[in-house]
Amino acid sequence: MRRKIPSTAALVCFEAAARHESFTKASHELSLTQGAVCRQIAGLEEFLNVELFRRSRRGVKLTEAGLSYSRRVATQLDAVERDTLSVMGQQGANVIELAVVPTFGTQWLLPRLKDFQQRHPEVTVNLTNRTRPFLFADTPFDAAIYFGDADWSGTHSHRLMGENPVPVCSPGLLGGAGQLDGEQIAQLPLLQQTTRPYAWRQWFNSLEMNVARDMTGPRYELFSMLAQAAMHEMGVALIPPFLIQRELAEGRLVVANRHGLSSIKAYYLMIPERKVESASLRAFRDWLVVEAERYAAAHKDDSYNLTP
Repeated sequence: MRRKIPSTAALVCFEAAARHESFTKASHELSLTQGAVCRQIAGLEEFLNVELFRRSRRGVKLTEAGLSYSRRVATQLDAVERDTLSVMGQQGANVIELAVVPTFGTQWLLPRLKDFQQRHPEVTVNLTNRTRPFLFADTPFDAAIYFGDADWSGTHSHRLMGENPVPVCSPGLLGGAGQLDGEQIAQLPLLQQTTRPYAWRQWFNSLEMNVARDMTGPRYELFSMLAQAAMHEMGVALIPPFLIQRELAEGRLVVANRHGLSSIKAYYLMIPERKVESASLRAFRDWLVVEAERYAAAHKDDSYNLTP
């Protein structure tokens, strides 16, 4: 069935004329005659059976329908342009579009990605932040790294590592104490992570403590935001140590209590079933799993008390 879509030329002329509210300026931008722009827009109005501009001796002005339509058309044309530039930039290369939880991507994956590029220079890995699961069929993503239980329909999962967060804060918040016990931490402002709403409750429960205010406190979506808030003495945060290695090494953050929160959830590489035969994805999967195993082996003796 033929799509009910006007010509691209008409849409381009309309978007330019709407943006400038001038047929003359649109014609200069598009290197067309003013008459050509007028004809394209008139044809578009006839196609839609809607008046998009009000004409007068002083020029043209968008109608309400024209203003609404122009915003939608501009968004769609921008998307088409981005997709076109992306295809042009690939030049036939093997490209992996990877959705990744932000702090993991920035703090753990990116510092290691150069090694993959050196081993597989023919493969380009593009990273996009996504904090929650999605339908692969509705996105351009080839794979995803996310934190959860691997229950993602239509995918193959590959476990990378657990999280095991510990309470951390600014050295100034400790007040000279080396460590704080659970009761002392319960008296401090508790910084919350939006996607881990029960983290503090689970941490206190693992110490057989019931803290009434365990879910109160400012909420932040990213661990990087939690780390910044903790460094500025806004409270104590539960953060996996591997996401704040630099901050810990430089003393900007310290471990307030070495009791770590264990969870059955973990970071996983998720690959949709229709992509599992991709040579590029297989190479990336194999490299990533080995890197995660190497990291786990190198840090197996870290002195955090992780409750099973």
